[in-house]
Order: sequence, then C-alpha cells, then structure tokens
Amino acid sequence: MSKKLVGNGIFEGSRMIIPEHRTAWLMQEESKKIRTKPTLDDQEIQQIEHTIVYSYNKRVNISLVLFDPIEDKEVEGVVIGINTYRREIKFSSSEDDWEWIKIKNIIYASSNR
Repeated sequence: MSKKLVGNGIFEGSRMIIPEHRTAWLMQEESKKIRTKPTLDDQEIQQIEHTIVYSYNKRVNISLVLFDPIEDKEVEGVVIGINTYRREIKFSSSEDDWEWIKIKNIIYASSNR
C-alpha cells in the first residue's frame, strides 16, 4: 500500500487553503509582530530632552531612535526647531529635508560629540 492511504495520509495529500483564509492567516501573523512602546523612566526622558536641546543650541548632529510598532527607525540630523506646546521638534536630516517629530515617539537619543 502507498503511504497516502495509511494513517493521516489521505488528508495530508489533499490539503488546500483558499485565498481568503491565506490572507487572514497572513494578517494574523503580521499582528503578532506588533510591539508595544517601552516605558521610559524620568532619567531617560531627561537625557533625551537634554540631547535635543544640546543639538538645537550647538547645531550638532544627533541620532534618534523612533518607536514604530513593527520596527524602530533610526534617524540622524540636527534639531532646527522646538515646539514646546505640541511637544514636537523640527528635525533636519539634510539641508533641504526636514520633518516634525513628536517627542513622545523618541525612545533613544545620542549626540555625536
């Protein structure tokens, strides 16, 4: 007798998955990868804010690690503006390119002293 007719071989050989189940399964696997934001203690928050102010005052390049649920993003550049009301910084990675970054999304900051 062939192996397909012994034990669970009948069902193993005829296994199929419909496209709807495949996409649902892939979405479920992606949702497992989503992480929660780490909580920072006061000392880490002060260190991040100190590095931001240092870059703003001295126009020095700094490296920031921004939280993302899938994968953290690392950016390097200079702080060219600080909006304390909205808790955002204007961050320039090159002379012509800049973006607003929320301070609550920064999980690590270091200066290139």
